[in-house]
Amino acid sequence: MPILNKDMSVCISLAARPSNLGTRFHNFLYDELGLNFIYKAFTTDDIEGAVRGIRALGIRGCSVSMPFKEAVIPLVDVMEDSAAAIESVNTIVNDDGVLTASNTDYEAIAMLIAEHGIDPRERVLVRGSGGMAKAVVAAFRGAGFGDLTVVARNEAAGSALAAKYGYAWVAEDPEPAFDVIVNVTPLGMHGADAAALAFPPAFIERATTVFDVVAFPAETPLVAAGRAAGKRVISGAEVIALQAARQFERYTGVPLTREQVERASAFSRAE
Repeated sequence: MPILNKDMSVCISLAARPSNLGTRFHNFLYDELGLNFIYKAFTTDDIEGAVRGIRALGIRGCSVSMPFKEAVIPLVDVMEDSAAAIESVNTIVNDDGVLTASNTDYEAIAMLIAEHGIDPRERVLVRGSGGMAKAVVAAFRGAGFGDLTVVARNEAAGSALAAKYGYAWVAEDPEPAFDVIVNVTPLGMHGADAAALAFPPAFIERATTVFDVVAFPAETPLVAAGRAAGKRVISGAEVIALQAARQFERYTGVPLTREQVERASAFSRAE
């Protein structure tokens, strides 16, 4: 990485609980490609002040994580379709003081649905109703899926999410009759829920595609069970790498190859 200098472009992330994943991903590629950029993670209790700082200090780009994805909406100048469609922002790009917001989570999920060749005629079950669930459900709707059910214990959030895209909501698990099952909850994530299987075995056995957006660990209990059952598996590690790559390309204007994304993703997880 170049020595810090006055011409260096700065990119940041804002999250309640910052991690080194994005920092390592982006800085690895800046170094490999010889770019005069640096990336640093932050948290804040003043999101309005932080966004003003992006504009005032000429910070090139900002990754936005929970709980700020909706709070930044009134603070930016332009909302791209990917963010406007789900009313959630995870990326801000600063072009000479004009802040443009997008959602690369949505873009990554849409890309993975297409790349894995999931048939829009298949039945989909999505567990969860938070900010990332918005991106998932919207991406399936955008890809032409007509039969999707949201399962979420939070009635207000779950029913609102399903209704927004013309889908069904249930509070408890329905019968295991779905071709695609998607976990968008902390079940299986490092920590208290690390050993939890996001769907009962009968759902995994019935499905053709098992999709877990949990990124830590890459091999969640659901992903492991899907692989063991011989199912098509999409992992959260794929989602987070693709969305970070889309951010990188927006910040730098440099397109990435799949091999570069894979190397950066592996490096980001090697700490």
